[in-house]
Amino acid sequence: MNILRFLTPKSQVAFIMKDCSARQGLEKMRYHGYNALPVIDAEGRYVGMVRDGDFLWLIVDRGAANLVALEDIPLSTLIRSDNPPVKNSAPMTELLERVKENNFVPVIDDRDCFIGLIRRKDVIEYFSKRYLRVAAKKN
Repeated sequence: MNILRFLTPKSQVAFIMKDCSARQGLEKMRYHGYNALPVIDAEGRYVGMVRDGDFLWLIVDRGAANLVALEDIPLSTLIRSDNPPVKNSAPMTELLERVKENNFVPVIDDRDCFIGLIRRKDVIEYFSKRYLRVAAKKN
């Protein structure tokens, strides 16, 4: 099975640019209601992600308790690399291993450009429906 069947394309994904400020990242995350956002660079390559907890620790560690203070802090100081991307040609086994650990898995093409992501929810829904169909046939 091709993992691209689960892909939410980049055009439908909220992401943030690496050169933005922490304030812009936090505002985008709040606007979309997500707890994590992929981060890409000017060439479109995936460079990591930021999570809501990263902003919390920034506020605690630097005392940046207002949005004005966050404007002067580069988002790049918060980027995490603990959710590396998978290639668009990755096997399903690799995807399944990754969605066990993350709410989304970033997907890159052969040029290492971010093309979208795969949400854990979509993978679970697919296999859940498939399982229910098989179970219904047995009864």
